[in-house]
Amino acid sequence: MRLRSLGSTLVLLLVPAVATAETGQAAWLRYTPLDAAAARRYQAQLPATLVVLGDSSPVRKAGEEIALGIRGMLGRDLKTSTSVPPDGAIVVGPLASVRSALPALGLPATVGADGFALKSGSAGGATFVAIAGESDRGTLYGAFAWLRRMATNQPLADDVQAPYAPIRWVNEWNNIDGTIERGYGGRSIFWDGGHIRQDLSRAGEYGRLLASLGINGISINNVNANPQVLSPDLLPEIARVADVLRPWGLRLALAIDFGSPQSLGKLPTYDPLDPAVVAWWKARADDIYRAIPDFGGFVLKADSEGRVGPSAYGRTHADAANVVARALAPHGGVIFYRGFVYDHHMDWNNPKNDRARAAYDNFRPLDGQFDPNAIVQIKHGPIDFQVREPASPLFGALERTNEAIELQITQEYMGQSRHTVFLVPMWKEALDFDLHVGAGGPSPVKAIVAGRVFHRPTGGFVGVSNVGLAPNWFNNHLSQANLYGFGRLAWNPDLTSRQITDEWTRLTFGGDPRVLETVTRIQLDSWPAYESYTGPLGLQTLTDIVGNHYGVAVEASERNGWGQWHRADDTGVGMDRSVATGTGFIGQYAPPVRAIYEPLEKCPDELLLFMHHVPYMHRLHSGKSVIQYIYDSHYEGAAAVAGYLHDWSALQGRIDDQRFEDVRAQLDYQAGQAIVWRDAVTRWFHHASGIADARGRVDNYPDRIEAESARLKGYEVKAVTPWETASGKGAVACPPSPSASAGQVPPSAMCTAEFTYSGPEGNHDIVVQYYDVNTGAARFTLRVGDRVVGQWTAADRLPTRRLDGSSSSRRIFRDVALKRGDAIVIEGIPDAGETAALDYIEVQPSGRSIR
Repeated sequence: MRLRSLGSTLVLLLVPAVATAETGQAAWLRYTPLDAAAARRYQAQLPATLVVLGDSSPVRKAGEEIALGIRGMLGRDLKTSTSVPPDGAIVVGPLASVRSALPALGLPATVGADGFALKSGSAGGATFVAIAGESDRGTLYGAFAWLRRMATNQPLADDVQAPYAPIRWVNEWNNIDGTIERGYGGRSIFWDGGHIRQDLSRAGEYGRLLASLGINGISINNVNANPQVLSPDLLPEIARVADVLRPWGLRLALAIDFGSPQSLGKLPTYDPLDPAVVAWWKARADDIYRAIPDFGGFVLKADSEGRVGPSAYGRTHADAANVVARALAPHGGVIFYRGFVYDHHMDWNNPKNDRARAAYDNFRPLDGQFDPNAIVQIKHGPIDFQVREPASPLFGALERTNEAIELQITQEYMGQSRHTVFLVPMWKEALDFDLHVGAGGPSPVKAIVAGRVFHRPTGGFVGVSNVGLAPNWFNNHLSQANLYGFGRLAWNPDLTSRQITDEWTRLTFGGDPRVLETVTRIQLDSWPAYESYTGPLGLQTLTDIVGNHYGVAVEASERNGWGQWHRADDTGVGMDRSVATGTGFIGQYAPPVRAIYEPLEKCPDELLLFMHHVPYMHRLHSGKSVIQYIYDSHYEGAAAVAGYLHDWSALQGRIDDQRFEDVRAQLDYQAGQAIVWRDAVTRWFHHASGIADARGRVDNYPDRIEAESARLKGYEVKAVTPWETASGKGAVACPPSPSASAGQVPPSAMCTAEFTYSGPEGNHDIVVQYYDVNTGAARFTLRVGDRVVGQWTAADRLPTRRLDGSSSSRRIFRDVALKRGDAIVIEGIPDAGETAALDYIEVQPSGRSIR
């Protein structure tokens, strides 16, 4: 049998990928050398020859990946052959071809769609390894799975795997100008200036990362879609992206604007039942498939957050989905119709209004009306990617409609990649939650969306990823674990959080036991810690929902139409969603679930304030009052992050310098922001409730000196909005010259704040809390007497133009010699709209881990 040779140039071309610097760009596909014992063990098990059966691009990629991985991990160049040699080989290809070439191995006849079989065996006294996929794409998945075992020092055991669900897609919310909505890793890897990028090398690298996880589809533009993505002029450019992703088994898709027949096609209407509109959608689909024969389909957000939709014509969401689905159906395409539909102009004064009800109320009456290639894409919780939500009841309500669960990999409400928050444990809670629907046993969300409970034709998992041009994709090395975790759960949602983080850590940082233990512990603890210092007990993330979704702003979710209310006042806190006295949301669940949430005495503490409004002194199952829990959890969460920084710092020398320093800087920043959150939320609830912290911490900071109490020269006291995001009564700001522009403020514009040290003599840490807005780059100098202790520029990448919780930042100067009476002086020079604003300083004993 004649077989394709990889060619002698392949290994030479792949060498640079192994030798790249540790920027994080390689992510979990580093293929670094194994330790000597593991290398010897694998060397003894592996034949010296690689044979690739088939000539499709995914199968070729599978062979190239195996050659690359073996060379990187074992330092060994495989020989290639055009036929199966009698002295053994690693044979890679579609299952039928590998079975024919290696009948003695007894490979199964089928392994399921996109599945693969891995098997080793002997024939004629020689060793053969088979990596065989049900399809070309399955072959690629098998190659990555086999290499993953080697990279994590696992036995190369026989195995048969198939994905849990047919749909395993990612959504990239990229705008065609190159920006990314809710993207924190830089500009788009696909788009720039209204066109597809000329250089799509990073798109190809991303395709490889996704293929290693078994992802099989990707939409490359924002769900808040620009109609121009369907322009005939852009289609050849978009086809270039499909060409780059196709070798990695990825079907390309586009998010569309429902009004496109009118805005782009110049029709007088976009009514989904109008024959001209039906014909327009069909013509656009036909054009796309001529250019991209394996096009995956469309993603549609309609009648939500200002997007046009079928309600304009009195039509239903099923009407809207089906007009597009029918255009795609002859070509094998699908439409994902987002279930994220709600009224963002709700009257907040009406206690029966409830955003959490919206998805169910909109889509439950339409069950069974969607075409077979239409999929309702449902966020995992009923609100919007909050730090703690119950599983959406809509998953259990659509018995005759395809579903996909939408998980947000990009950390919109989770610290926007400035905070480390490993999301797999949160997703697992939703995926494993039993909604008690259907008949014949448990009905966890994962089984419902995969079509295993109501036996629907398709469905699965969608992750909003939003990678960017940053070298490490997300601007946070540890955030890569969320993309990895999504992919692994989409393939097999029965994996545990610990299995996934252990696997990711070994692949990303190596097998050092100290590194493995530390990183795994940080990741697994990070979601509970973030919940603790942002919004515990089901409060949701108490962030600026009407602004940047990043910094703390307790009241931002109140008194507006967006519906993320927590109803906190001077008597109590929480949303009453009960059937008996509240909005009735709990009634959307099946009776067994309703019985968990409806009775106040049974409701789990972690969702208490999502489901019920209670007095501040209401006792939790632990016996602690709600208000004391709010105080304690915020201090515990901030202390946990300080512990991460301490533990990570102990890994110096065990991780390459660049990634070590990057993560240490990120955790240092997160530790400071956790304190901002801690102080803001606890002070707000202290003032609202009038109930003191039993431990006397809230509004009591003995090491802190407020900037407004310093001797000020040039600085002016300013209010901060919201008030709780400043310590004390506000901040001080240095007003720039009215005519100054960026970088042109004269040194004479400098302001000073002088503090007098009154503590014991010795070495201390000085913490400076200041504000860093994105309208300039103010400069600071810290002096003690005549000594310059440090200088810095406020030029961080923070999403705010005002003094608030998002811009509140800190700088620590360690081991500063101080004696009683020393003058501690901060000099600030404003720049453009940045006013060198200060909040406070703290003087602490050297090495204190938490403030």
